[in-house]
Amino acid sequence: MLDLQTAYISRIGQRKRNEDACGYWTSDKGCCWVLSDGAGGHGSGDRAAQMVVSTVLEHFARTPDTGEAAAIALLEAAQAAVMDEKLAHPEGDNMHATAALLLIDPVRHDAVWAHVGDTRIYLFRKGELIHQTRDHSLVQSMIDAGYGDMESIRTHPQRSLLTSAIGNADELSLSVSGKPMHLEAGDSFLICSDGWWEYVDETEMKRDLEATASSADWLERMAAIVDMQDGQHSDNYTAIAVRVDEAAEGKTVVLR
Repeated sequence: MLDLQTAYISRIGQRKRNEDACGYWTSDKGCCWVLSDGAGGHGSGDRAAQMVVSTVLEHFARTPDTGEAAAIALLEAAQAAVMDEKLAHPEGDNMHATAALLLIDPVRHDAVWAHVGDTRIYLFRKGELIHQTRDHSLVQSMIDAGYGDMESIRTHPQRSLLTSAIGNADELSLSVSGKPMHLEAGDSFLICSDGWWEYVDETEMKRDLEATASSADWLERMAAIVDMQDGQHSDNYTAIAVRVDEAAEGKTVVLR
C-alpha cells in the first residue's frame, strides 16, 4: 500500500492579490492534486484559477477515475466552466488560467498527469529528475524551433506569453502523460506555478529534496530561495509536493 504525503505553499509575493489556487482530493479509490495560475484584471485572474481548481476537484470527487481519459476530461471540464463564466459576463476582463493536475491510483500505484500553460509538474526518483512537463509558451516554442536554449526560459522578456490556457476561445491544447506510470517508494512530485520555478532551478529542487525527509520541509527550503530574491520577485508563487512511500505493513493506504 502507499503512504502519500502532501504539502503545499501558496503566497502572494508582491502582488495585490493571489491569483494562484491549488487543492487536492484523496480517497482509497483515487487521488487528485491540481494547481492553477490565473490572469486577468480586476480580480478575474484569481476567479479563473479558483474555478479551475473547484471544477476539477468536484468532477473528480464524483468519479475518482485516474486514467488518461479522465485527466483530459477534467481539464476540458475546467475549460467549459471558465468559458461559460466569460460568456455570462462579456463585459468582464479576458480571464484565463493555467492548469496542472496529478492523478494517482493508490491501489495500483499508478500516476497520470496533465497540464495546460506553464504550470509545471516534476517527478524525482532516486535522487534524479526523471520527468518535467514542457510549457505551452511562446518561449518554449522558440526553443523547440532552435531559437535559444533552456537557460533563456527563465529570463526571456516574453516568457509569460502562453500558447495555450484555460479560458482561451481557441481549441484547448493540452498535454497528458499518457500510459500510467508505476510509482516507486521514494518518488516525489512537485507541481508549481511559474512564480516558483522561475527562481528555483532543477538543481536546487533536487538538492533540497535530498536534504529533507518530508514534503513540507522540501517546500519550505525552496520557498526560502524565492523569498531571497531581494525585492525583485513580484509574482505569486505556489507549489504542491507529493511524496510516495510504502505504508507500514498491514495498513491500508495512508493519505496525509
